[in-house]
Amino acid sequence: MNKQEMYLQLGISPAVLSFGERILDGLKERFEAIDEMAELNQAKVIHAMQENRVSAACFAGTTGYGHDDLGRDTLEKVYASCFHTEAALVRPHITCGTHALAIALSANLLPGDELLSPVGKPYDTLEEVIGIRESKCSLKEYGVSYRQVDLLPDGSFDYDNIKKAINEKTKLVTIQRSKGYQMRPSFSVAQIGELITFVKSVKPDLLVMVDNCYGEFVEALEPSDVGADMIVGSLIKNPGGGLAPIGGYICGTQECVDRCAYRLSAPGLGQDVGASLSVMTALYQGFFLAPTVVASALKGAIFAANIYEALGYHVVPNATESRHDVIQSVELGSEAAMLAFARGIQAAAPVDSYVTPIPYPIPGYNCDVIMAAGAFVQGSSIELSADGPIREPYAVYFQGGLTWAHAKLGILMSLQKLVEDGLVTLG
Repeated sequence: MNKQEMYLQLGISPAVLSFGERILDGLKERFEAIDEMAELNQAKVIHAMQENRVSAACFAGTTGYGHDDLGRDTLEKVYASCFHTEAALVRPHITCGTHALAIALSANLLPGDELLSPVGKPYDTLEEVIGIRESKCSLKEYGVSYRQVDLLPDGSFDYDNIKKAINEKTKLVTIQRSKGYQMRPSFSVAQIGELITFVKSVKPDLLVMVDNCYGEFVEALEPSDVGADMIVGSLIKNPGGGLAPIGGYICGTQECVDRCAYRLSAPGLGQDVGASLSVMTALYQGFFLAPTVVASALKGAIFAANIYEALGYHVVPNATESRHDVIQSVELGSEAAMLAFARGIQAAAPVDSYVTPIPYPIPGYNCDVIMAAGAFVQGSSIELSADGPIREPYAVYFQGGLTWAHAKLGILMSLQKLVEDGLVTLG
């Protein structure tokens, strides 16, 4: 059986496959550059593991209080070494990226402090954490105020108004690296570094936290290399490499991480407690695989951008822009097109491929959301997945792919469903 016959068996028509192959012909140099970056970041991870003497004993879990957990403590040293920070908190007890962000914010903000977002509106699930939308236990309820400075129309930072927004109450600046559910560019590490330098020049004692979700290992540097006091992320995204079954991380200064550990467990206990149970092998091996998994996801994102831009859709980033995270947004223009795209991603999955994704309300969002992800780890968005809020401009956010071949299949299948529904005509 040849490749075309295999794709036909999976449901990809010769016309869709041919269209995809024509797009791929122009991407070889970009894919080679991605492989070079993966090699660099792979070496970085291996060096961190060797430097901290990772051994087979690190894979044994603990129970109960988790005192003297060699694997847990060593893994945190590995993360700190790799991301060049003083300390790290890497725990399966952190349930998701939003939880990690909430810990970092609530641990380092006190009543009377003010939180500033100089990059506009935060991701939807943080609105209730902050108190933009009312919620029990929000920062607002505990007396932490919030203000934001929107990006300029071209997506750049509004430095004049950022300077005006910083006042005597401003304690912490939060920077969201990725676009979230917005059709804006994601920020490069260099851009983040410039912003950090600027806000600290206005007020040197400001803390800066970067939401690093979807950005790890995309570039040679991380935000912690350019002045961030904390970088925060989820283990079921990039750094988990598709193997981590749960968890999150916070890397940063010793003082910030200590406070986060006290918030996660209890004052006085901090990082000394928290049994790792039986997940350590997956957390170590996932981190080891992360650079190459991220490379596969990046190739998929670039392929998607080129496919859909060639068909006339607005995509962010566009087909030729540099990449700073693994997310590709495609403005499809209608709910029907979003649903067809999502059906395609689901149909390409190794798990639950027969399921039809439908929009539904999800805690933390203010509208129905469509999510497609037939994943080995539920909700793992470093695995092939796509999602988006059912609202204008009806944009879908595609990410993930543990292998490039799977990412390619997912994009082709999304196009196939649009063609079958009469929403796209191939020239």
